[in-house]
Amino acid sequence: MTTSKSWIAGCSGWSLTPDERAFFRDERPWGFILFGRNIGEAAQVRDLVAELMEIGGRDTVPVLIDQEGGRVQRLRPPLSPRMPPSAEIGRVFAVSREDGLRAAWLQGRLLAAELLGGFGINVDCIPCLDVLQPGAHTVIGDRSYANDGASVAALGGAAAAGLAAGGMLPVMKHLPGHGRSEVDSHLELPRVSAPLEALRRDDFIPFQAHRDLPAGMTAHLLFEAIDPDRPATLSPTVIGDIIRGEIGFGGLLMTDDMSMKALQGDIGDLAARAIDAGCDLALHCNGDMAEMRSIAAMVPELTGSALRRAERALDVIRAGPTETGDASVWRAEFDQLLSRLA
Repeated sequence: MTTSKSWIAGCSGWSLTPDERAFFRDERPWGFILFGRNIGEAAQVRDLVAELMEIGGRDTVPVLIDQEGGRVQRLRPPLSPRMPPSAEIGRVFAVSREDGLRAAWLQGRLLAAELLGGFGINVDCIPCLDVLQPGAHTVIGDRSYANDGASVAALGGAAAAGLAAGGMLPVMKHLPGHGRSEVDSHLELPRVSAPLEALRRDDFIPFQAHRDLPAGMTAHLLFEAIDPDRPATLSPTVIGDIIRGEIGFGGLLMTDDMSMKALQGDIGDLAARAIDAGCDLALHCNGDMAEMRSIAAMVPELTGSALRRAERALDVIRAGPTETGDASVWRAEFDQLLSRLA
């Protein structure tokens, strides 16, 4: 069995360069992630996914994408139909709980039909379980289903169930909550000053409700009430006491993108610190070869409890679709539910 290291890699373009092929074979990332720069035409995407899986060399190689809908949609028309932002599904839920939950499930199941069925992509980084708070930066914005924890939990759980029913692995994000960020973590480190009781009352609720989901992603935020010195991704206190402890998440934990400017310092050292803090995998998205070499040199082999969590997550993919049907019928139903907002 081919083993892997504790990281996930991006690549630079529509196909792998010779350097990337050799590097990935040598440095064995657990999986790969696609972005807009990797998307051209349908056949090209399918070929790239197949090549990544071949280079991964294992029976199940995860290929990830951020395909939420709205602003965060790497595959766009005509390759993939428009998916509305999660906030629109939240508006349906506010009118009719039953319709909202059905729309969220269809969101996940349609994404699986399009991504896995159309391109072979087997991991989608949804649901976004962040509870949007007043005054927060738009980096989350309409990516959030709602501004209360109970609604986000209900809708995010339905979307994750729909995705898994289609044979794809969902990755809930951003633990332990990104809804209070007042700056964009892609550009600088957000500091959250809310007291712990406020976080417990709202932000943690969706993640606690779905603590049994197989995979999750951290937030590059500093929570002053929990660890005033380190961002969540690098904090043994946030990961051990809150994410693994109070929230009770037992699944595979990956970082958000290590190249985001919220994290400062040598990127290889940052990746090692994230693993030491309790993350299972360091996610690196931008395809920069120098940065990838630094990370690959610093992260360990994926072994022990982290490997067991990774294998349990991959079991969702191995199980394949558990609910089949006609995607065009699902899409018509989904569009009808959303049209009631007009």
